[in-house]
Amino acid sequence: MKKPLLKRSELGLHWPTQDPFLFCAHHKDHYPPGNAKLGPNELSGRAIGQDFTLKDGWRMYHGRTVPGFPVHPHRGFETITYALKGYVDHSDSLGTTGRFGQGDVQWMTAGQGIQHAEMFPLLHTKKRNPLELFQIWLNLPARHKMVAPSYKMLWNEQLGKIVEPGVEITVISGNYQGVSSPAPPEYSWAANPAHDVAVWVIKIAPHTKWTLPATQVGTNRTLYYYEGSGLTLETTDIPAYNSIQLQPDATVALQTTGASASLLLLQGKPINEPVAHYGPFVMNTQQELMQTMDNYNRTQFGGWPWPSNEPVNGSNPTRFSTYSDGRTEKPPTT
Repeated sequence: MKKPLLKRSELGLHWPTQDPFLFCAHHKDHYPPGNAKLGPNELSGRAIGQDFTLKDGWRMYHGRTVPGFPVHPHRGFETITYALKGYVDHSDSLGTTGRFGQGDVQWMTAGQGIQHAEMFPLLHTKKRNPLELFQIWLNLPARHKMVAPSYKMLWNEQLGKIVEPGVEITVISGNYQGVSSPAPPEYSWAANPAHDVAVWVIKIAPHTKWTLPATQVGTNRTLYYYEGSGLTLETTDIPAYNSIQLQPDATVALQTTGASASLLLLQGKPINEPVAHYGPFVMNTQQELMQTMDNYNRTQFGGWPWPSNEPVNGSNPTRFSTYSDGRTEKPPTT
């Protein structure tokens, strides 16, 4: 019998990933009550514009008035943003804007180039504004790196969810026991089932045994144990905030003790192409990177149509997405 555990690593803010994934960040911030500008009142002692130090339980990141990530470019890959708690205000160079959160997923294909902003508005003025999200970068193969940029919403109400005794699984990509979420974008590596891409969030109750089924040989598979205490994999104790690289074709027996466990699963067949990476650009060669930077400097990937570099969408918590053609989409009603 194959042993399922290949490697274990401690986690920081940015997590190690395997092909076809490029990057994963876990943002968990306990923001204070917001002010009239939807930001925190007290910013003293922070490196505004580069605030990645956890101070008083939260960070401003690159935001100056509102926490988050003001306008910045991407090319050559996809971002999957899963907002478990709080809200994210999205704006981009296509003229699209929106607000998502409370369990929604935004799946953006940067393709040939896009600028966007991701701000974290503090909508509550009388109580704290907790935020928790994952941002995952999924690579695009060379043949799709220059497709037209786009994005789609996978609203919380549309996500595939499975409840078993003591276990809850949210399927963002892939399929578990016949349950899946809406299809990923057309050109995504995840769009082809043969690529075995899975993005799941797994919550295991205390004193519960659960077995992750085996998958295909050749798939890269990693579990991220991001919350809890007291998790055993087979006979190995796994400390919280660790990643676990797994043998894909081995079943994985997990057991919790006195606390629940929250895990993120990232898996997929590798693209197996060269990766040339510089900041927000991911191509296959250094020459393509140089061409990308020149193209961005000349065109700004279509420019920035918004009056602010860190736009937010008012104090109404309604979730929505308004596209460049004027169409507005909202979560489905149940």
